[in-house]
Amino acid sequence: MPSPALPSQQIGDLTITAVSDGYLHASLDFLANIDPADASRMQESAGISDPTSIHINGYLVRSGGRTILIDAGAGGFKQWGGRLKTRLLHAGIQPSEIDAILLTHAHPDHVGGLMDASGEAVFPNAELVAHHLEVAFWQDDGNLSRAPERARGNFLVARQAFDGYRDRLRTFAGGEVLPGITAVPLPGHTAGHTGYRLDSGDKSLLVWGDIVHFPQIQVPRPEVSIAFDQDAPLAAATRARLLDMVHSERLLIAGMHFGEPGFARITRTGESYGVAYEP
Repeated sequence: MPSPALPSQQIGDLTITAVSDGYLHASLDFLANIDPADASRMQESAGISDPTSIHINGYLVRSGGRTILIDAGAGGFKQWGGRLKTRLLHAGIQPSEIDAILLTHAHPDHVGGLMDASGEAVFPNAELVAHHLEVAFWQDDGNLSRAPERARGNFLVARQAFDGYRDRLRTFAGGEVLPGITAVPLPGHTAGHTGYRLDSGDKSLLVWGDIVHFPQIQVPRPEVSIAFDQDAPLAAATRARLLDMVHSERLLIAGMHFGEPGFARITRTGESYGVAYEP
């Protein structure tokens, strides 16, 4: 079973565990529709000592003898994260035990951990599962040529990951991707940005990927977008719609950029939403 040090939730027959990969840092100047000083004050008011830090989570799902990973962290790309494999080992999970990896999308802080420094697949027995639009976007040479210089490394990392798992790559358009796990389209952040809804027994949970990067800012202020969004207005509209839905359904949420507790519910006071982490 997962280490007691790793936060876990039981969703019927599914056990889902938050596995921290560490942190990356992004200037608050990357945020739109908010003054950076206001953003910094919101972070400080939430008790966040470094306002520019963005936590990185992956999620381990176990059920029916399967061991599934949702996203693989940054793997040390640009000195971001890189702790996920070690955390899995401490939890008693060997990389060879992972039999499927579901991607929310292919930004480096989600796929960097798929390959090691020598260019070998970290998870040798895992099927890699991703939305077909996501794979197509990063493999398109036209998109690469149009990308700003600073973003071209993202294409290289994504392509290395897809190539490293090419014999075990499965794409989908929607629906149930594994028993009890259904793809949820969450457009805007990337071409094929996808959440995963886990349903078992009478319980449900949504892994919502990169709906937020700074939860204490973007949940109460869903109009605030980040430079990493490919389509910022669409990402903001998706965020606002999803906040309303998950609050109405009282749905438990897992987010790749939540804090280390890993799991939360969305609260509402008047017209404003908030994040309440699950113990």
